[in-house]
Amino acid sequence: MAVKEAVRPPAVAAATGRKKARSHRGATPYLFLLPYALIFATFTLVPAVYGIWISLHDWDYLLPGKPFVGLANYAALFDWASPVFDFFWQSMQATGIFTVFSVPLLIVVPLGVALLLNRAFPGRTLFRAVYFAPYVLGVAVIGLLWRFLLDPNLGMVNAALGAVGLPADTPWTTGLPWAWISLVGVTVWWTIGFNAVIYLAGLQDIPRDLYDAARVDGAGRWAEFRHVTLPGLRPVLAFVVINTILASANMFGQAYLITQGAPGVETRTAIMYIADEGLRSYRMGSAAAMSYFLTLALLLVSVIVFRLFREKDT
Repeated sequence: MAVKEAVRPPAVAAATGRKKARSHRGATPYLFLLPYALIFATFTLVPAVYGIWISLHDWDYLLPGKPFVGLANYAALFDWASPVFDFFWQSMQATGIFTVFSVPLLIVVPLGVALLLNRAFPGRTLFRAVYFAPYVLGVAVIGLLWRFLLDPNLGMVNAALGAVGLPADTPWTTGLPWAWISLVGVTVWWTIGFNAVIYLAGLQDIPRDLYDAARVDGAGRWAEFRHVTLPGLRPVLAFVVINTILASANMFGQAYLITQGAPGVETRTAIMYIADEGLRSYRMGSAAAMSYFLTLALLLVSVIVFRLFREKDT
């Protein structure tokens, strides 16, 4: 073999070397992806599959016996006589209320902020940092901060309203519709900066030549916004809409810390109820079934949104 290698023609040796180099280059991307693939499989894929297995059992992690019940946990969600039916659908209704009122604000208001911050004016960088700053804080900080500010008896919000002659007994965290106004308002204040930054990045990617051409054609501000800005932001809008819907539908920390589900369980969202069902009542099988039902519902909404944006592209 050594003799054959020594007398190999140069062209054949070069071709063999190129083939080996291509094989090494072909494996390189997979080697870079391997750490992420391992992390994804360990912390996402395996728990997701295991969760499906749990949802098919009467799973109490404090007891040794975990009998198989098949689809009974899923069927209970649609059986009005089951003990979880009323509570689950009430929590889904609360999730829907929060999503319906928060998502439009978190789509429109950050867009307006981004349009303003995209203009050249003194202090623009400072204002960008100010709008994004609340998003850096964790939900625990935001929740506790606004829990004290909105307290109906000792909160600074009611104290400030009373100082200017307005009603100072508004039940911001204990009555309706004030509890929803508080949760939506706090969430918009907290997360407006994230969507504004996404919009701002999209606005800066729109070629200025399109605006110049629109002005040459006599287009005004509204025409520029409709025919240049919105089409240019369509991929960004799709991302913002999907991300905002998913985030709002999974709202937990604000309601848990600010209203604690009050009044009664009116502001107890689906995630809150799933956590109570699984971690406090030790019914992990039922909680897993609820979580997968919520996942399927959000997946369906995401597909609908993607199709709407795709139809607009055609």
